[in-house]
Amino acid sequence: MKILMVLTSHDQLGDTGKKTGFWLEEFAAPYYVFKDAGAEITLASPKGGQPPLDPASDTKDAQTEATDRFKQDDAAQKSLANTAVLSDVEAEGFDAIFYPGGHGPLWDLAEDAQSTALIEAFAANDRPIGAVCHAPAVFKHPKAADGKPLVSGKTVTGFTNSEEEGVGLTQILPFLVEDMLKANGAQYHKGADWDSFLVVDGRLVTGQNPASSAGAARALLALI
Repeated sequence: MKILMVLTSHDQLGDTGKKTGFWLEEFAAPYYVFKDAGAEITLASPKGGQPPLDPASDTKDAQTEATDRFKQDDAAQKSLANTAVLSDVEAEGFDAIFYPGGHGPLWDLAEDAQSTALIEAFAANDRPIGAVCHAPAVFKHPKAADGKPLVSGKTVTGFTNSEEEGVGLTQILPFLVEDMLKANGAQYHKGADWDSFLVVDGRLVTGQNPASSAGAARALLALI
């Protein structure tokens, strides 16, 4: 069982002068769900190498059992520091693809042609696709075989507008995940802010927020 995890390479939070990147829990929790199930994991990012960590996800109150485990795991840290360059990665040979969130994907992965091509290839071959929190931003451009947005008519979730308001970034981001998914014709559903909530529609798995990370990963595994 081979799973491709794709992380952001973007580290600037708009024009604020602050840093962003991937959210640690949204990487660590799925990583260990996959690892403990015996999966072979390949990590990739647009620029390759070490993806930027959102510093807000590394604060004391954001830590979980999975993030603590990662910080004691030299092999996992080495893998993360040496992600493959996304443009060198092909869909062939992987059983599923999974995108951790953080705000970074709204700037790079949402617009990345290789990411779009990979998602379309996984969808065309009926292989599972997962994304959590802000990572459903990657569904901005992928199309289904009929030329419509891939998420058109699909039931999905992702970081809510109200959660975005809660962290005070509504005016900073290039777009809001909830708004984009609706604009692409998706049937957007959500749970209570910050509670675990995930949706499975066919081979597509989406999670609403960091608390949904492990559940989304387990749901993806169940589809393989």
